[in-house]
Amino acid sequence: MSINNILIIDDEPDIRELLELTLARMGLDATCTADVKTAKTALENKSFDLCLTDMNLSDGTGLEIVEHIQHTQPDLPVAVITAYGSMELAVQSLKAGAFDFVSKPIDLKILRGLIESALKVAKKKSPSSSQELLGSKLLGSSDAMNQLRSTISKLARSQAPVYIHGESGSGKELVAREIHDMGPRADNPFIAVNCGAIPSELMESEFFGHKKGSFTGATTDKEGLFMAAQGGTLLLDEVADLPQAMQVKLLRAIQERAVKPIGEHQEQSVDVRILCATHKNLAEEVQAGRFRQDLYYRLNVIQLDVPPLRERAEDISILADFFLEKIAGQWQNPKLELSEDAQKKLAAYSFPGNVRELENILERSATLCENTTLKADDISLPETATSEKQTANLPPETPDDTGTLKQTLTEQEKTAILEALEATRWNKTAAAKQLGYTLRQLRYRLKKLDLE
Repeated sequence: MSINNILIIDDEPDIRELLELTLARMGLDATCTADVKTAKTALENKSFDLCLTDMNLSDGTGLEIVEHIQHTQPDLPVAVITAYGSMELAVQSLKAGAFDFVSKPIDLKILRGLIESALKVAKKKSPSSSQELLGSKLLGSSDAMNQLRSTISKLARSQAPVYIHGESGSGKELVAREIHDMGPRADNPFIAVNCGAIPSELMESEFFGHKKGSFTGATTDKEGLFMAAQGGTLLLDEVADLPQAMQVKLLRAIQERAVKPIGEHQEQSVDVRILCATHKNLAEEVQAGRFRQDLYYRLNVIQLDVPPLRERAEDISILADFFLEKIAGQWQNPKLELSEDAQKKLAAYSFPGNVRELENILERSATLCENTTLKADDISLPETATSEKQTANLPPETPDDTGTLKQTLTEQEKTAILEALEATRWNKTAAAKQLGYTLRQLRYRLKKLDLE
């Protein structure tokens, strides 16, 4: 088994000695250099699995090393050592292509974790063709999707924060999960949190945790989301919805790579890759004063735009086929096929709700279809959905329904279904006939109403 070789670039003898000793204890070989010129010569003459470079060198900078390696050996991970408080330089190095950074004074625990992650990346070469990306969970053969998958494979090799921007329903969380699954943290937790769904008074506890007795109701110790994602990835979904007070605390946690649970006196170091997503324009939120500029620059090291479904209409048939197969599996029914006129109808629709809306439309339309082929007339697009649902004896689900009315109709339908099932001794075919549903519609409603 070959021993990994690490290139160290630092003009301080004490730091070189510390790094060399740390690597030796990890069973790794080190080649030490003190300046840019010597390092470039070493890179030309020897093969390395990782490069650790200081930011400030006698004849240049660590950024120069990062850019040189990106140009000559893009598969070689390079991590930058920065002075304490030089967050701007650290972010700059990540933008230039650095794998990660570590601040002085060097925390050896963080350094060892960084080295282990980087060596996992070094063993996994970048995909060289679109064929190697076919294992992706992101479906589609359009140019936009091929480009997205290619970009994700590159981002997965870095630890830089990524700002994922896209419309609601476009698949931002799936993109984040793909970045996690393709990277060195894949064996560790992936945790997604909707920042807009947490009450503001509970946010600090949710993110950082708390100690028992630290406030009224804290009956046990609670592990926060940062610690729960230790070694893995934390996705801050709808990050634009964070209140200002929490933005300040989040910025500190990201910059210091440490959190302090409520009621705890000592900070706890965390090793978490941060991804964030939102359908809002963060730059506009900063301009409006609703989002902190310093946090924006810290999160938006790399921006990744997820294309809306209307910009990749050629992928609709591929996605529809996947969803129809999924629906058939859930309902244990034969898989439905899309007719040519149905495909044209879907292709002509703009899908403001993107991929999520396509799945909902197909799920709803499948309940109305009596054959094995979905035709154009079976597909209920929003402008015709209400009348078609009413003719099928299904309660309408329009955006105009108030929560109270919708809840009342749902409860009435639940009661009617349960009574019909009890009257027919749980014979679904007979119960569907009694209710005026088809068997497919009854199965759909049982699933939707959580009565299965």
